[in-house]
Amino acid sequence: MDHVIDLDQAAAEITARLPAWTARGLSPGPITWRDESAPWPQPLETDRAPVADPDSIGVRVRGADEWAEVQIVLYRGGWADLDALTNDEIAIECPQITTPAKFGALLDSATTRFLALEEGWNDQWR
Repeated sequence: MDHVIDLDQAAAEITARLPAWTARGLSPGPITWRDESAPWPQPLETDRAPVADPDSIGVRVRGADEWAEVQIVLYRGGWADLDALTNDEIAIECPQITTPAKFGALLDSATTRFLALEEGWNDQWR
């Protein structure tokens, strides 16, 4: 897989948002890492240290409403899988993501759209 995006920098985008998500009543899960060089089926790791050749990172964020959650996986090849579930909506998106900043914008957009955060809550990263 091509190395389009630095996953360590993208993980920093998640980490930077954790306190704000928690303060707003969201429940973020741990960042998960997948190692391309691991034998199949490649396990998801929550510790970066044993991952020699990361090819994806992911995070799940649950909303204050127990029926709302967003799962985002970013692949170093430059795309993301976004799955969102709310009380009345299921959404699946696969946007191209070529920079950590664009990944951060996707994190902000997804939590605003699907987890009922108010517009403008994420202005601190712009």
